[in-house]
Amino acid sequence: MFDKFKNEEGEGMVEERSMDVEESTESSSVTESSSQIGIGELMGKRAKLEEAIDYVGLMIKNLKDKRTLLEKDIEEESVDIKNLKEKLQKVSEYIEEENRGIEELANKRKQVESEADEVGSIINTLRERLSGVDRVIDDEGSRVRKIKESRDSVSE
Repeated sequence: MFDKFKNEEGEGMVEERSMDVEESTESSSVTESSSQIGIGELMGKRAKLEEAIDYVGLMIKNLKDKRTLLEKDIEEESVDIKNLKEKLQKVSEYIEEENRGIEELANKRKQVESEADEVGSIINTLRERLSGVDRVIDDEGSRVRKIKESRDSVSE
């Protein structure tokens, strides 16, 4: 890549010198002597170095752009993760609330079961008492019949 720019710029500088040479013969002898001592090559190297510096500058700009994009992506991910964390916190709170609700329902169910057992016990007690009353009534009914029968038999 540097060679492309080197050749183009290097030749451009040589062409400029050539024009100067044509304009004055005195310059021509200076240019020839400059070429002999390597100034043309030195100028070519300087052009290559300028190209390299420009290329490095472009690489630095690209790296800065990439870093900026990466920072932006990381910030977006950070925001997304914070949002997810908030949502998960809300889900956790919901689960805790539901667990408390389930625990309350379980306690209410236990109360209702206890009351149902108590009602069942009362029903059994009342049933026994009614059975007792029924026996008493049956016994009294039997006595009344016996008394009636004994009257009837005495009356006859």
